[in-house]
Amino acid sequence: MKCPFCNNEDTRVIDSRPSEGKKRRRRECPKCGKRFTTYEVIEKPQLMVYKRDGSFEPFDRQKLIKGLQIAVKKRPVSVEAITGLVDDVENTFANKMQTETNTSEIGDMVLKKLKKLDQVAYVRFASVYKDFTSVDSFIQIISELSERA
Repeated sequence: MKCPFCNNEDTRVIDSRPSEGKKRRRRECPKCGKRFTTYEVIEKPQLMVYKRDGSFEPFDRQKLIKGLQIAVKKRPVSVEAITGLVDDVENTFANKMQTETNTSEIGDMVLKKLKKLDQVAYVRFASVYKDFTSVDSFIQIISELSERA
């Protein structure tokens, strides 16, 4: 790692610890004696998503978080639970080294995890994701939840 102060190529790590999903490293330059901090982040492959309308776009983490926040509004679900769910979805694709998927694969994965997290949020998310057009759709999904409980 190059020293940002004197451009010396040789620096040493004096402390290393995890920090918000990253590796925080405190470094020192033996030439000028100054210290600085670096963060090491695992680079994940870019996930591309095929949309229902036929378009193709990069996976947008914030878009999924926003949709989940709407589904869990006024429900006892923490922000950490939502980000954890989105992390799980992203990591599933990254671990498989999968770079392409479609919205239905992501949606099904989210529904499966959301069902365990909060059933009301599950119904809300499903109503938008599965594009419910009638009351019967709501009754059917709620009936399925009731039968499993």
